[in-house]
Amino acid sequence: MKFNIEKEAITTYIYLTLSLMGGLWLVSLFELFALKTLETNIFLASIYKLVNDFWSGITMGVLCFPLFMLLTQFVKKQALTVIKVLFVLLIIIQFSLVKYTITTNLNLGVDILGYSFDDAFSTVSVSESISITYFLPFIIFPLLFLLLFRYVNNTLNARKLIGLGIISAVLLGCLKLTIPQASHNSHQNKIAFLTNDIIKFQHEKSKLNASSFANRTDYPLLKSSHNFKDVLSPYLTFNKEKPNIVVIVVEGLGSEFVNGNEYSGFTPYIDSLIQKSLYWKNFVSTTGRSFGILPALFGSLPYGETGFLDLTKTPSHISLISVLKANGYKTSYYSGGPSSFDRKINFLEYNGIETLIDENKYGPGFEKTKGNDGGFSWGYPDSEIFRKALTSFETEKQPRLDIVMTLSTHEPFEYPKKEAYMAQVDKLLASSRTFESIKEQVIDHKDIFGCLLYTDNAIKEFMHAYKQRSDYSNTIFVITGDHRLIPITQKDKLCRFHVPFLIYSPMLKKADSFKSVSSHWDVTPSLLQSLTKNFKFKPLNKVPWVGKGLDTARQFRNIHKIPLMRYKGSINDFIYKDYFYSDGELFKINENFGTYKVSEAVITKTMADSLLAFKKMNAYVTQQNKIFPDSLNIYITPKTEFSPKQLASINKHAEGKTYDDVLFIARDLSFKKQYKTARLLCDYILNEYPNYTDARILKGRSLAWEQDYEKSEKVLLNAIKRSPYYDDGYLAILDMYWWSGQDEKSIKIFEQAITNDVINPEISFKMAKAFKRIDNTKFAIKLMDSIIKIHPNNSDYLAFNKSLTQ
Repeated sequence: MKFNIEKEAITTYIYLTLSLMGGLWLVSLFELFALKTLETNIFLASIYKLVNDFWSGITMGVLCFPLFMLLTQFVKKQALTVIKVLFVLLIIIQFSLVKYTITTNLNLGVDILGYSFDDAFSTVSVSESISITYFLPFIIFPLLFLLLFRYVNNTLNARKLIGLGIISAVLLGCLKLTIPQASHNSHQNKIAFLTNDIIKFQHEKSKLNASSFANRTDYPLLKSSHNFKDVLSPYLTFNKEKPNIVVIVVEGLGSEFVNGNEYSGFTPYIDSLIQKSLYWKNFVSTTGRSFGILPALFGSLPYGETGFLDLTKTPSHISLISVLKANGYKTSYYSGGPSSFDRKINFLEYNGIETLIDENKYGPGFEKTKGNDGGFSWGYPDSEIFRKALTSFETEKQPRLDIVMTLSTHEPFEYPKKEAYMAQVDKLLASSRTFESIKEQVIDHKDIFGCLLYTDNAIKEFMHAYKQRSDYSNTIFVITGDHRLIPITQKDKLCRFHVPFLIYSPMLKKADSFKSVSSHWDVTPSLLQSLTKNFKFKPLNKVPWVGKGLDTARQFRNIHKIPLMRYKGSINDFIYKDYFYSDGELFKINENFGTYKVSEAVITKTMADSLLAFKKMNAYVTQQNKIFPDSLNIYITPKTEFSPKQLASINKHAEGKTYDDVLFIARDLSFKKQYKTARLLCDYILNEYPNYTDARILKGRSLAWEQDYEKSEKVLLNAIKRSPYYDDGYLAILDMYWWSGQDEKSIKIFEQAITNDVINPEISFKMAKAFKRIDNTKFAIKLMDSIIKIHPNNSDYLAFNKSLTQ
């Protein structure tokens, strides 16, 4: 094809590209002033931003030029309009990515691939207050781009354009090549960073996947349990009975916020507890977000591609949860939010968690966190989570492993009595000069520091209540953070992972603190080693831990190699000895866990090689199911495995569909009496979302329709257990009992619905019919009178009520 493009059209396209660069830079300036506390020199940062936006704008212009050429051949008049619209979209995308950075202090990269649409929507919507003013910048910056284009188009001629282009390219090119700081991630164009990060990830993924696993059958993580030292027993006086273990994971609790560190003073109870505990000062989380805490802390597990929880085909593994359960422990998990987020429920159910309390299981008497302008709330605040846990603990069922994950110290930082806690922040600032150096930061983020006070107090009230229990004296408490709070300025790249870790117990012989480095990977190996040494446990000869166990050296040292996943898909940080390697840069770690940049070629190469070796191992064990042999794994609850024939049937109905779509298809198939296929689709949904209650109810109903009442009852009781405040589960099982003539069983279900404050007149109506059939007309009439009082014109209710008195 021969392209005929007028010189004027090309010149206009160049003007548009130049305006795009300017528009991108204006968005970057907005970012700098929004994050002014992160930059000591706004002027230099503005120049660095200009350098990157200039070259990114050129790249975008060059990449879009073939499209422009093609358009001019078919829709000549509309070609420039299409390019304008495309460039406006790029400006909007750039601003959206800047908003993400302002919220998280991170550029959005390959982690975008690690979140489902629902999870991503939840994260963004809860972090932003949606209003008319929220959308204004999405209009203003595109308008500024169009005004800039109009100005450039009216004032520049070809000669000026060529001269400006040459000068800009030479000057900004020299700055790009000669000043390393200009290439720092914080100064990168957001679209360019996102694109490059995804390309880098996919390239590395291809290289790792290309590694030949065909001839490997080994389990590189598998080792003898005797390789691990029992470092905790010397500090504890165990009783005859196995101890309860309570693990409290505090959202966003970084070490900087406790124990006299830079931002401390807002967690007084935790600080007081540290003085009575075993405390690791230089402890790290293995990930920079919450997705990594459960696999690391409870399983000492590798990452997989974008986090262990994202592995849809879960490799065989064991955990503290599954091993303790196999040795007589009752296991429970408590959270105020959705357990489906980050697929936490899949990990917990695989490991056989017995009691799982999330936002679906609070019921009346508990108050949810206030929602944002769109009505979205993460769930229940920390004080309610602890209160729910205390009311659910069963003292007669010991020993227990109880996992409590807090929620409130997360965007949007909404919590009960917020104004009172923020006033307490003001009082603390006014009463002491200790906060002078951080005063501005505290004032800028008063809601966050107030939230720290709130969560700290919630933990205090929980611990005080637990002290009144008879099993308190035989309980070990483990408290840690999942990662460091995101919105508060970070002093360096390492502090994102620096979290407190403490073990407190009435059984402690004495308190102690350790400066040695350990991570969440080391917790389960040490806890299990201590428990198996002191109590009768089923033999655990081989273990697949990534960690070596907690180091209890009091002096600063690091005996571990700790690769870190800053966000999903990014394993580019590494701790080795007293060095920290991050994105190709090398830092030295001092004993206060601060870092400073160094240049040591040999160490840099050693760490780069070690990190690459870990990535290869990580890919191998997670892709090839080589963490822990299936033959040794007596601890887990495997997911449903589908045969090739079943997979073909699932793909026929589900390919390209959402899980909601699949449920509707399953319902239609049930109505057509294709029950087996409908249940297969339900199992497909439940494999990914175990708490998708409607799918479980449909499965139970279909079994009842086929008169397999025993299996139907089991499935429907499970549905009610998972969602005890959802009326449809009660309706389904009452129908099943009616069809199967098990009316006596309906009474217990009805009582449970009443206890859980499940209000639905159809439940009472079905129960009234059951009472009539078991000759308990008195209660049937009583129920119908209460229903008709509220629904006096319902013909079905009136007719049945009349039949009771005839």
